[in-house]
Amino acid sequence: MFDQAKTDDPPIDHGRLLDVLARADVARLMALAETLLPLLGAVEVVQSRTGLVMLPMRDTVQGTDFHLGEVLVAEAHLRAMGGEGYGMIVGRDLEHAMAMAVVDAAIACLGQTPTISAFLQSQVAAQAAADTARLQAIEATRVDMETF
Repeated sequence: MFDQAKTDDPPIDHGRLLDVLARADVARLMALAETLLPLLGAVEVVQSRTGLVMLPMRDTVQGTDFHLGEVLVAEAHLRAMGGEGYGMIVGRDLEHAMAMAVVDAAIACLGQTPTISAFLQSQVAAQAAADTARLQAIEATRVDMETF
């Protein structure tokens, strides 16, 4: 999915990439970011902060959007080697957001190295397995009202 070894592969969807990085195992993401930092040279931190963002939801009956409330997020934005990296996660872990931004910048500047591709593929697989397990647990609680 994230392997760009072939030239005819479609480009990575940046939104999907950021989603995978935001949900990635934090310890492994930080370890990857530490290995990529020396390759990026001088890094300019544009922004590193926590803040509140509105959580949009959709009313499925009327089909209208509304704001459910505010969510605390940590956000990081950096520049390196002429490229930019961005990270935003739910919560206040600025190191996690910064690690995400470092990996994003490395992909923007260096492309997907074999190390980055292997990391992304392992995270996609782990996240898919976790999603499947969660959906199975939810499905087990479903009640068919017609059987009563």
